[in-house]
Amino acid sequence: MYILYVDESGDSGLQDTPTEYYILSGFVVHELRWHQILDSIIQFRKVIKTRYGLKLREEIHSANFIHRPGELSRIPKSLRLRLLRDVLDFEATLPDVNVLSVVVKKQGKPAGTDVVDMAWTTLIQRFHNTISSRNFSGPKNPDDLGIIIADQTDEKKLMRILRRMRRYNPVPSRIQAESRNILIDTIVEDVVHRNSAHSYFIQLTDVNAYFVMQKYKACKYIKKQGGVNYYERLNPVLCKQVSRSNDWGIVVR
Repeated sequence: MYILYVDESGDSGLQDTPTEYYILSGFVVHELRWHQILDSIIQFRKVIKTRYGLKLREEIHSANFIHRPGELSRIPKSLRLRLLRDVLDFEATLPDVNVLSVVVKKQGKPAGTDVVDMAWTTLIQRFHNTISSRNFSGPKNPDDLGIIIADQTDEKKLMRILRRMRRYNPVPSRIQAESRNILIDTIVEDVVHRNSAHSYFIQLTDVNAYFVMQKYKACKYIKKQGGVNYYERLNPVLCKQVSRSNDWGIVVR
């Protein structure tokens, strides 16, 4: 079974919104590699505890690291950014993991567009397609399925989206004029919700989502420090099969 951890960056509003993009990023690990990857993450957390003074129980939340550090202001800002860069470099060394992202550009979308639905439908579809095509790296059991674990968000909405896609999921065809109804039959259960403070995996995904946002709309500090393309440091683990339009495993809507 493949486990997809998901976190978001930006907001989903179309009017009076501070962000131009709504982003989901996913971190995929196979169940047979889960314990190995967890052990690697714990060892990495011990390294950055020694290097930067970040305690194992303290959450890595990228936006707060840069803009609202609170107690973490004890770590200089330049070192907090370097820590986030180290997270990306660490992920790039992990065996048999996959990172993919969805970017919804809100500008020009018709009034009433459900940005969250668009982003999650796209992510779920790509997760399903990649499982079905056996394109994720790592173990390949003959009947692998998937499950989704997300940072705490709109539980009822995500439940409706995934349940709908199991029964009705029209997908435009590049060959036929009519859409095909490709039912999502590789994903078990509803989306499982976790508090990111208690999940090292979701904290990794938070960093990924943050730097996808910086790639498309960087804040002044990230621009000044040359971090606009930090997401590309994940190149060894990017799931590039999910997108035909770029080399970064990002689906743009």
